[in-house]
Amino acid sequence: MVELQINTTQNVNINFTAASVGERILAWGIDWLIKIAYGIVIYQIMFKLLTIDEFIEDMDFWSQMAIIAVFYLPVIFYSLLFESLLDGQTPGKRILKIKVVKIDGYQATLSDFIIRWIFRIVDLNMMSGVIALITIITSPRNQRLGDMTAGTSVITLKNNVNINHTILEDLKQDYVPTYPSVIKLSDNDVRIIKDTFKTAKKSKDYKTLIKLRSKIVEVLELKEIKHNTDHEFIDVILKDYNYYTQNM
Repeated sequence: MVELQINTTQNVNINFTAASVGERILAWGIDWLIKIAYGIVIYQIMFKLLTIDEFIEDMDFWSQMAIIAVFYLPVIFYSLLFESLLDGQTPGKRILKIKVVKIDGYQATLSDFIIRWIFRIVDLNMMSGVIALITIITSPRNQRLGDMTAGTSVITLKNNVNINHTILEDLKQDYVPTYPSVIKLSDNDVRIIKDTFKTAKKSKDYKTLIKLRSKIVEVLELKEIKHNTDHEFIDVILKDYNYYTQNM
C-alpha cells in the first residue's frame, strides 16, 4: 500500500492511499468489458437491424472506415469522456472506488485528462500495457507515464467515510455565522482546509495551524478576527461555510 502525499497551496501535506496495481487493472478490465458491450450493440443495431452495410458497400475503403469510426468514437474517447464528466472516474474506476487527482491537491482539469488520454497510446496500447505496469510498479506514487506528465495520480476512496471526512459540519439549528466572506471559498478549498486542519490538530502541528489561519485571512481579506486561537478561528470558518452554502 503506497501512501501518497499531496502538497496543498497552504504548503502542507495531506496523505492519501494510492490505488494499487490490481485495482487499476480491474478498473481497466471493467471499462474494456463496457466498451466491448457497446461495440457489440452498435454492430447489431447498425449492421444487422439497419443493414447499413448495404448503404456503404458502394463506397471506397477509406469512406467505409470513416463511417465505421464515427460509430466507435465513444470507444476511442471513452476514458477522456468519462473522466471529464465523472470528476476523474470512469465507470470501472467508480466501481472500484478509485479516482484521478492532481498531486498539488486540486481536482484534475480537462487538460490533465487530455494528457493522460494521449499517453494511453504509449502506456496501455503499446506492448499490451506492459509499459504502464512497469511504470506504476516502479513509481513512488504508482503513476503511469500519463500521470507523471499530467501531474496526477490515482487514489483509492475506500476509506470509511463519515462527516469528519467530508466538508460537512454538524451545525446547530440556532447557529449564527461570523464571517460572511467565506463564500469566496470553493468546496475544494474547504476540503483542503478541513483535511489540513484535522492533520495539524492530530499531530499538534501549531506552525501549520498558524500558516493555515494566515492564508485564510489573506484569501478572505478579513480586517477583524473575532476568535483568539487558530483552532477556534478555523473551526468557525468551516462551520460558516457550511451555514452559507447549505442556506443558499
